[in-house]
Amino acid sequence: MPHDDELTLSLLQRAHDSGFTACILTLDTWQLAWRHRDVVNSNYAFYHGQGADLGLSDPVFQKRLEEAGIDPKKQPNEAGAIWVDNVWHGRAWSWEKMPWLMEQWKRISNGKPFCLKGMQHVADAKKAVELGVNGIAVSNHAGRQVDGACASLDALEKIFNAFGDKTYIMFDSGIRGAADVFKALALGAKFVFVGRLWVWGLSIKGELGVRHVMKSLLADFDILMNVSGYQSVDQIDRDSIESLPNSAGMIAEKSKL
Repeated sequence: MPHDDELTLSLLQRAHDSGFTACILTLDTWQLAWRHRDVVNSNYAFYHGQGADLGLSDPVFQKRLEEAGIDPKKQPNEAGAIWVDNVWHGRAWSWEKMPWLMEQWKRISNGKPFCLKGMQHVADAKKAVELGVNGIAVSNHAGRQVDGACASLDALEKIFNAFGDKTYIMFDSGIRGAADVFKALALGAKFVFVGRLWVWGLSIKGELGVRHVMKSLLADFDILMNVSGYQSVDQIDRDSIESLPNSAGMIAEKSKL
């Protein structure tokens, strides 16, 4: 979410006009983390004008570039840098801004859902529920933002136990196969987001690769349901899985040998 209200409203309007039926504000990437692989590989394509299409195609952002005297066709690096500074600006919004954003999206979309993504703590989930958001996506951004962050599955269980009956809870981070989907559903998620799987498929075979990966995930899940004795997703609940307490170690303290 930019620190430019006019640009924010433009992005919301474009999203609605494009047919999107919900607004999900990502809370955990207002600043990109120190990612070792990205640093080693100089993987910051945005600073080279790549991946900034959302901004470069926005009329308000185009106006900002014109005001700054930057021609994105001749100066793609400079234009990309300004876009990065707008969306990954390192200046977090406070909770006080949320009612305004939610109100604007509801007005533009005629009341469609507004959700928050990036929840890891029960206290934050409590604030979100008090604000009246329509849903919460529990996520640690695939572990790429905070080194050593708690597992999203652990956070999911705590947040669901506290607010599962008060808001719509979704899950993100670490979905690689059917077992991951099953665990998240058992711990209270209504559905899961899938990220890297389809990106890998896209990088290898384009749209066909995405379709193949997603069909494979669905087939994996269908078989898992069959072999574990479940006829419907509605049958999956907390009793469907067993989990060790956080204090449990992977290796026995004393060997029996």
